[in-house]
Amino acid sequence: MLRVRHLQARVLRAGLVALAVAVLGAPLAQAQAPNPQMAAAQASFEAMTDEERKAIQSDLIWAGGFSGAVSGSFGPLTFRAINAFKGGRGPADGVLPPAERAALAKAAQAARDAAGFRLIADEKTGVRIGVPTKFLPKAGAASSGSRWQSADDKVTLDTSATPPGETLEAIFEKAVAVNPNSPRKITYKLLRPDFFVVTGETPTGRFYRRLAAGPQGLRGFSIGYDKALAPTVDKLVIAIAGSFDPFPTEPMQPPARMVATVRVPLDGQPALIQPAVRANERYGVALAVSETVALGAAAALDGCRSLRVGTRPAKLRAKDEASGLVLLDLEGKAAVSTPGLRAEAPGAAEALVLVAFGDEAGKRVAVALPGQSVQAGGKPAVRAPLQPGQAGAPAFDRQGRLAGIVTANPSDKLLVAGVAPQRSHMLADAVVIQAVLGRAGLTMPATSAAAELSTGAVVERVSGAVLPLVCGL
Repeated sequence: MLRVRHLQARVLRAGLVALAVAVLGAPLAQAQAPNPQMAAAQASFEAMTDEERKAIQSDLIWAGGFSGAVSGSFGPLTFRAINAFKGGRGPADGVLPPAERAALAKAAQAARDAAGFRLIADEKTGVRIGVPTKFLPKAGAASSGSRWQSADDKVTLDTSATPPGETLEAIFEKAVAVNPNSPRKITYKLLRPDFFVVTGETPTGRFYRRLAAGPQGLRGFSIGYDKALAPTVDKLVIAIAGSFDPFPTEPMQPPARMVATVRVPLDGQPALIQPAVRANERYGVALAVSETVALGAAAALDGCRSLRVGTRPAKLRAKDEASGLVLLDLEGKAAVSTPGLRAEAPGAAEALVLVAFGDEAGKRVAVALPGQSVQAGGKPAVRAPLQPGQAGAPAFDRQGRLAGIVTANPSDKLLVAGVAPQRSHMLADAVVIQAVLGRAGLTMPATSAAAELSTGAVVERVSGAVLPLVCGL
């Protein structure tokens, strides 16, 4: 048992050291000599503009496991992160084809939006810093700057400013000083002429502090968090550190965003953004199974006075109590490319792609979400970061075949500090879907397994049949 605990402690300390090195020492880590495959990937990467290279690295922080600085330079960290995001779909060559680049941008933006990450000009200190405002919704004052905290106070981000007078070296020595009466342990420390970084841990928490020196004095930030939240917050620390500008010289520009939205044809028109979110509406997702019929979740229809699927009025045709599925008749006709139905049940922990709609600046925007097949109470389910308004989201396998439809209505009561966690949702699988359709005299073609597709290719193949459902209350 003691050996196990010792190993766990070593792994934990190594994680914090890696975090600090990643944020500050990425140029050193990226300077290793590339192998021929990586050299080819580097050539492809460096052919892009500096803005696009940095955008890819920023997106990889959020969606691809990149733990380096957003520098625009290519090296092993970027190479591995790209391959990790591709997840074995296609060669592990460190290159992002257009469809994968679009999928990366979408996944990263979904993660940013879930955290409410935005660049803030802090009036109290003069710094600019990215703040996950949904993750840290409580804003106030700190002793020498501003403070943001999670709803449960388990994560705290502080900015600070010190007028000229105190030296960087003196504060660094205080920050790393050993106190025999304190359980705090320093896991990484770095002092440079113009900044320092200190990371550490306590029995229950972690912390990261950065302080920079300039003509206006010392400016920095620190973040402390519950150790149990490390899998989520470690990534946020990297993103926050990458955004931090202690002495900005240029006017703050609106954040550059490459959002690869899913193209959802509505009545033959490529409408990327749906009508504005309204207080008297509730939302869901529907899947067109013919020109005039759509399939959805009964949970999205409770209390609806009117229904709309895409831009077309809809009426309830049939409700299957056992499965939680509904069939909807759509007014008018619109050509759709119905996806094939998977004949077999998903395997244990099989990767799935869910297509749904989420809120984006007061609009409903198509999003692709990662999923994993699981069992809940002996019944099919999917583990995914679904949010309210995404009941009825179809789940597709890596061949682009329909594997199931989410019948549960995700609840905002399960949000963790404002972020939708990965959790299980009931799924009506292909066998159930075919039975429900059969009772209504409808069918979907069963499709055999084929070559695996990237997330972007799956979305491109199926998005024409995935439509937003609007329930008028």
